[in-house]
Amino acid sequence: MSKGLPETRTDTAMSELVPEPRPKPAVPMKPVSINSNLLGYVGIDTIIEQMRKKTMKTGFDFNIMVVGQSGLGKSTLVNTLFKSQVSRKASSWNREEKIPKTVEIKAIGHVIEEGGVKMKLTVIDTPGFGDQINNENCWEPIEKYINEQYEKFLKEEVNIARKKRIPDTRVHCCLYFISPTGHSLRPLDLEFMKHLSKVVNIIPVIAKADTMTLEEKSEFKQRVRKELEVNGIEFYPQKEFDEDLEDKTENDKIRQESMPFAVVGSDKEYQVNGKRVLGRKTPWGIIEVENLNHCEFALLRDFVIRTHLQDLKEVTHNIHYETYRAKRLNDNGGLPPGEGLLGTVLPPVPATPCPTAE
Repeated sequence: MSKGLPETRTDTAMSELVPEPRPKPAVPMKPVSINSNLLGYVGIDTIIEQMRKKTMKTGFDFNIMVVGQSGLGKSTLVNTLFKSQVSRKASSWNREEKIPKTVEIKAIGHVIEEGGVKMKLTVIDTPGFGDQINNENCWEPIEKYINEQYEKFLKEEVNIARKKRIPDTRVHCCLYFISPTGHSLRPLDLEFMKHLSKVVNIIPVIAKADTMTLEEKSEFKQRVRKELEVNGIEFYPQKEFDEDLEDKTENDKIRQESMPFAVVGSDKEYQVNGKRVLGRKTPWGIIEVENLNHCEFALLRDFVIRTHLQDLKEVTHNIHYETYRAKRLNDNGGLPPGEGLLGTVLPPVPATPCPTAE
């Protein structure tokens, strides 16, 4: 009997150490579908008005980049697009300014307001692009700038005590200006769009379209679309990001008919049939910027501002930024062991003291 007592104690001790089986977590029930015919007014539809009020209070950011050779009317077109002096030249430019020897990045910020809605608009210009004798890899400073803005946003996002509203300097849209040669795209055009279409929303634009006849313009647009397709260059709106059939139908029409937009820019007004219109005065008449019979500026404006502005921001955040973010997180920021994600040295984790046996 005395030999059996210790065994009994051990069994008792073992039973005390074995944890009781945990109950399985309750699986949440699937929501029961309720008949959409409500018995009375609930107020769900007011969420749209709540969102509108909040947006009007906080405003929003929109960052647009313009890229192309000097003399294609980039600054004028941006001023025309937002009907205000928002370009680099309108803000701080003198006529004696020389073409830079390398590609520069110059960002000008403005706050514009319409109908009580505030928009912080940043116009990013790239003076010097395509203006050199040797333009090899001249897109690299632009690609670097775009990625730096993603890095800044990521750095703010991973902070422990991050800001309630992270400043958004990411480039939402890049207007790429094509010279109206009427022949074909230059190798520089193809190389730029091939590299940058992977990191930013590119919208190709044929500048100074009034230098071509209607037939030349139509043929040039078709040729540009064909060259972009042959070279595998995806411009915005990208086919793979169409969310539903309605989006696909609408965007297919834009991709197949409107792109690239053949535009004319002007910030000067003229009197036409008793109305003040934006236009360019020529010996044979006035080219009205917002007249669809004269150019496609109105289509570009409606596309960028009135129908796709929010989508440009969403594709930037959900696709281009997420691609950059995933790569940086997978690479651990490309930093040596012992450092944080973005260059911050992490403090050593204090060792947890082992409990001393009494």
